[in-house]
Amino acid sequence: MTIKDRVLLIEDERSIGNLIATLLEANGYDVITARTGQEALSLATSHCPDVILLDLGLPDMDGMEILRAVREWSVIPILVVSARTEEKDKVAALDAGADDYIVKPFGTAELLARIRAAIRHTRTASGNAQLAHSGIFTVGGLSIDYNSRRVYVDGVDANLTQNEFRLVALLGRYAGRVITYDAIIRQLWGPNVKNDNQILRVNMANIRRKIEKNPADPQYIFTEARVGYRMADAVPGYETDDNSD
Repeated sequence: MTIKDRVLLIEDERSIGNLIATLLEANGYDVITARTGQEALSLATSHCPDVILLDLGLPDMDGMEILRAVREWSVIPILVVSARTEEKDKVAALDAGADDYIVKPFGTAELLARIRAAIRHTRTASGNAQLAHSGIFTVGGLSIDYNSRRVYVDGVDANLTQNEFRLVALLGRYAGRVITYDAIIRQLWGPNVKNDNQILRVNMANIRRKIEKNPADPQYIFTEARVGYRMADAVPGYETDDNSD
């Protein structure tokens, strides 16, 4: 199963939206499209995309409202794609939390490059040097390949689902640090799933069955009781001994 980066495209002009969606799908992205602000907010919270392309001129609200609303609960990369060329519009969008600002019309190669850059920045923002350099995080026999969106255990594909991969990928970006249950749920399932850790526990149980030799005694992902989960940043027995003969 191929796991694709999901793009939420917020664009009210049907012809432009169809053109961009076709371009993205041809380049391996999963695209969901919203043509109004209300639809965009609903899809952002229910689908938690990997990146958002946001047009500011929507029929029912200004795109800046969407930008501010999403930033209240998520760090999803948001690229504004707008016909507004005034410097004040660009500054306002960037100050409100946009990751980039692209002026229409734009080249397709430039758009794709900016999307790739925005997704890469979600990795490097964690401060994980190994991940930022290679796009791969490895601890013990576990490898998370952020480019192919796959997880391997001792070289074998763990066959994680999309939600399972996103959960492991999030923990891998902050290996060694505890991520709270609430923070994980917000990032993966949106702000409307509140005070219910059941969906998280079910996904974690499935993940552990796939990546841990003994799910009851995990070596990769640890539970911090009543707080959250933590990805190991080292596994005893896997360190390389550079001084060995």
